[in-house]
Amino acid sequence: MLVGICYGRVASNLPPPSNTVELVKSNGIVTVRLFNTDPETLTAFSGSGISLMIGIPNEILPSLANDPVDSSLHWLQSNLFSHVSPNQIRYIAVGNEILLKDTFYNAYLVPAMQNMYKALQTLNLADTIKLSSAHAASILSNSYPPSAGAFDPNFLPIMIPLLQFLRDTQSPLMVNVYPYFSYVNNPQDVSLDSVLFRSTNIANDQNMAYDNVFDMTVDAFVYAMEREGFAGIPVVVTETGWPTGGGAAASAENALAYNGNVVRRALENVGTPRRPGVGVEVFLFDLFDEDEKDGEESEKHFGVFGVDGVKAYPLNFN
Repeated sequence: MLVGICYGRVASNLPPPSNTVELVKSNGIVTVRLFNTDPETLTAFSGSGISLMIGIPNEILPSLANDPVDSSLHWLQSNLFSHVSPNQIRYIAVGNEILLKDTFYNAYLVPAMQNMYKALQTLNLADTIKLSSAHAASILSNSYPPSAGAFDPNFLPIMIPLLQFLRDTQSPLMVNVYPYFSYVNNPQDVSLDSVLFRSTNIANDQNMAYDNVFDMTVDAFVYAMEREGFAGIPVVVTETGWPTGGGAAASAENALAYNGNVVRRALENVGTPRRPGVGVEVFLFDLFDEDEKDGEESEKHFGVFGVDGVKAYPLNFN
């Protein structure tokens, strides 16, 4: 299964996108998540052979939802395909963590996706470019044990049509999964070993054995979808990672332990107890530290690479 990396740009000191593309290629990284349609960045990736997940910013959704399909066509042509070939685009992520951060846009999410899908159909691209929307793990009201996984009832009016869309278009559910924050926010119940894939304690849940929080979280989403009648939709982890500084247990050593295991398990198609042997596609967060991010200090220190292109720790992507 593919392993990608997120290219966040909330920073004051980043190298030019052209240098970043060379860094990505030289490390054998085959797919990259971009959070918006910055023309310089898209142009730099054009023709590189790197496949892309490209985000549509939340604030664009009302116009895509309310206008005719022609608007979505125009948006695709002018913001994406004028800079990068359609055959390089793997996913379009319509909005990011809307249900958690930007509830104003909730009502626009699925209509925007439907219009965008019709536009891709018009261009004969609906089979090759998959549409979804990335969600925070906190859209689950219950995630432990995994078999009790359930979506927050407040979000079901949006989640049900979204899951219907994903099933109809054979697209994945996109989720951002951070065991690091599960540990930091609840260290008395979540052990460091269980988030770093080195726990010897096995949690049994309906004849399935769990020894790490990553699997538990992914399977909680699987069970939550099954609970609503949507079995079989793939899960793509659109962000996961570990900080090297700025918080409890934040270190290069722990970041290597966490990300190294996530990469290995994806490449070996380990899967999860609920879906064994079905590899989980992951996008590591983040290419570089982002010194202008809000929130906890640790949020600024997720970079796998320094801005000089040197790895913060010896992570292998393949």
